[in-house]
Amino acid sequence: MAVSNSLTKSNQKTFSNFLMGDAIKRKINETVGGANGQRFITSILSAVSTNPALQECEHSSIISAAFLGEALKLSPSPQLGQYYMVPFNKTIKNADGSSYQIKIAQFQLGYKGYIQLAIRSGYYKKINVLAVKEGELVRFDPLTEDIEINLIEDDEIREKTETVGYYAMFEYMNGFRKAIYWSKKKMLIHADKYSMAFNKEKYQKMLDGQIPQKDMWKYSSFWYKDFDGMAYKTMLRQLISKWGIMSIEMQEAYAKDMTEIKENGDYEYIESADETLTAPTVTIEMNENHEITKESYEQLENVMNNSTRKIEEEKASEGKNSTDEFFN
Repeated sequence: MAVSNSLTKSNQKTFSNFLMGDAIKRKINETVGGANGQRFITSILSAVSTNPALQECEHSSIISAAFLGEALKLSPSPQLGQYYMVPFNKTIKNADGSSYQIKIAQFQLGYKGYIQLAIRSGYYKKINVLAVKEGELVRFDPLTEDIEINLIEDDEIREKTETVGYYAMFEYMNGFRKAIYWSKKKMLIHADKYSMAFNKEKYQKMLDGQIPQKDMWKYSSFWYKDFDGMAYKTMLRQLISKWGIMSIEMQEAYAKDMTEIKENGDYEYIESADETLTAPTVTIEMNENHEITKESYEQLENVMNNSTRKIEEEKASEGKNSTDEFFN
């Protein structure tokens, strides 16, 4: 984007005020279009309100991630789960060897986003991903990819039953079919190896209730908050990237998943994870002119200010400057 440093959080503006600046309004209108600009702004504000740590990020990184989501015709709504803008710590190194950290928003595709892009491509007749519960798996043959499962019919009982594995499959319009199955153990090893924000031993302690409530903010990676959702995404990435036909949109989403999107459209993988806690959702209302109401802005400002104070108080009580220290 041609708005460079003036659009970063260094200007000390709140994110909602930042969005109302003339320069960013022009950029949104140029990129998204005037008719969709207000919808775009509303969707970003809603996403930021559910994750107040985003307000600590470079504002331009939030917009860049959201522009990619918009280009892919996906929604940032946490309820839809198509893509997320996740706060991460990025280390900047100076010429003299010293370094400092800034927060940036990373684009993360959700598993529902993968499904949307696959369906939209027109290649897939069927695509599915499923958590397999204890007692359901009869057999899976990795050679023929035939699976036999006795699903628990009672949804309430099934929801409470422990997950033992994950199954994903697709079928093309021409009949070609591919399927994979991973055990929960394999998925835990995969997450522990490839996610710097996840530790399988600490995850088990969290499940066992051994983590004090005051320390739960440290366990806010999506692998902790929604292990099944991240497992679904992993299964679809493994399945589609290795055997699936990928549209141009899907290739772009796959390449830029879990990256910082630069203002010029380039992207960079971030090594230091700092996915942080969420806050209550703010309902943003529009007036008869399809503009965000003053009351909604005030509500959003209050949520962000209160959440920032809470985050800083919790960090201070732990004697930490960054949640990233927990993962080192």
